[in-house]
Amino acid sequence: MPYASWFSRVGAYVVDALIAGIPIAIGFAIGGAIGMNKGAGTAVIVLFYLISVGVSIYNRYIMGGATGQSWGRKALGIRLVSEQTGQAIGGGMTFVRDLAHIADSLPCDIGFLWPLWDAKRQTFADKIMNTVVVTA
Repeated sequence: MPYASWFSRVGAYVVDALIAGIPIAIGFAIGGAIGMNKGAGTAVIVLFYLISVGVSIYNRYIMGGATGQSWGRKALGIRLVSEQTGQAIGGGMTFVRDLAHIADSLPCDIGFLWPLWDAKRQTFADKIMNTVVVTA
């Protein structure tokens, strides 16, 4: 399996972040138009924030866990898979992998840069979870 480049991984993350941010931007636009001093404006913002959380859960854990591809990974042509089986790791393990990214951030975020020189292009979270990101 050819491993995905660091740049494609970052690109996929940016696409996913932008998609998750769209509902928040819409909520702020509508909420701001209604007026923040009114409860309705705040309620709209909270509603669209919750929509964003739902979109993220669906994208990263439901769809990404089942297929190995979030919308960002699909757009960049990469997949997250188990190193042993080559199959998608499921939503629960994808969530645990996201928690394992704490290890990437602890030593000055070096774990996020690790794929630049690692033979399997893995972050620390990938090493902990025995996952790899490959080209689709």
